Amino acid sequence: MNQDISSAIGFFERYLSVWVGISILAGMTLGVVFPLIFETIASWQIANVNILVAVFIWLMVYPMMVNVDFTSIKDVGKKPKGLCLTLVVNWLIKPFSMAGLGILFFEYIFVGLVDPQTAKEYIAGMILLGVAPCTAMVFIWSQLVKGDANYTLVQVSINDIIMIFAFAPITALLLGVTDIVVPWETLLISVVLYVVIPLTAGYFTRKKLDKRHDHQEISRFTASVKPWSVLGLLATVILLFGFQAETILAKPMVIVLIAIPLLIQSYGIFFIAYGWAYLWKVPFNVAAPAALIGTSNFFELAVAVAISLFGLQSGAALATVVGVLVEVPVMLSLVGLALRTKKYF
Repeated sequence: MNQDISSAIGFFERYLSVWVGISILAGMTLGVVFPLIFETIASWQIANVNILVAVFIWLMVYPMMVNVDFTSIKDVGKKPKGLCLTLVVNWLIKPFSMAGLGILFFEYIFVGLVDPQTAKEYIAGMILLGVAPCTAMVFIWSQLVKGDANYTLVQVSINDIIMIFAFAPITALLLGVTDIVVPWETLLISVVLYVVIPLTAGYFTRKKLDKRHDHQEISRFTASVKPWSVLGLLATVILLFGFQAETILAKPMVIVLIAIPLLIQSYGIFFIAYGWAYLWKVPFNVAAPAALIGTSNFFELAVAVAISLFGLQSGAALATVVGVLVEVPVMLSLVGLALRTKKYF
C-alpha cells in the first residue's frame, strides 16, 4: 500500500496531517505573540466574510473545481448502484448522523465539560462538515484503491450540482434543529462564493485548457496549482488557530472532545456504505470509491461557511479545522482496509 500511496499522493498531500499539525502550532504561537495582528485581520470583513480567509479558501477550492467534468454526467446511468449508494449516504444519512452525534456528545455525554453556547457552535461545525461531501481528495482516494475513474468523476460532478441547491437548505434545517439562528443571507452568499463561483471558474478554465479533449493540459495545470491549494489550506489553519489560541490554551482537551464524534462518524459512515455495497454486489472498483466518497468531507467549504456564519474565533470554525486534522489519517486507514478486503468483492 505504501508504494501505491507514494505514487498517487504528492508530497504535500501524503503528509497533510503533519503540515496541519505544524500549522496549528504556528498559528497558536503567533496568536499568543502577535494578538493585535490577528485582531486587525479579523476586522477585514465584507458581509460577514473575511477577505483574507476568502482568498485562501479560493486558493484551496479552485484547483479542485477544474477537475470537475460536467460532460461526464451523460454517463450517469452506467453505474447506477454506486451512484445511488453514494447519493443516499451523502445527502440522506451523513448530514443527519453527524448532527445526531454532535447533539449526543456535546449536549449529553460531554455536558459539563463545555459551556452550552460553545457546545452549540461545535455541533454547528460538525453539521457543516457532514453536509459538505468531498469533491477533490476523492480523486486521490479512488486512485489509491484502483477505483473506476469515470464513476468517481460522474459522482463528483453530480455532487457539486446537488450541493449548489441542497447545501443551504439542509444546513439551515439541521442548524435549526440545534436551536441556532441561521442567517440565510450569509449562508447563501457563502454557497455562491465558495461553490458557485469556483465551480464556474473551474468550468471555463477546463474548457479553455481542454481544446484537444485529451485532458493532458488539465492534468499539467492542476499539478502546477495543487501546491497553492494546500498552502491556502495551511494558511487558513494558521489564521484560525491564531484566533483560537487563547481558548485552546485554556482548554486543550477541546480538540480531543471534537475529534471523538468525528472519528465515530467517519468510520461509521464508511462501514454503512461499504457494507451496503457488499450486500448489493457492487463491484469493488465502484464499491470502494463509493464508500470513500461518502466518508470524506469538503472541509474547505465547511471551514469557509463556519467562518462566514459564526466568525473566525467561533467554536464552529474550530470544529471544522479539527475535521481537517482528522480526515487524512482516517481516510488512509480506510484505503488500507478497502485494499485488504478487495478479495471479498
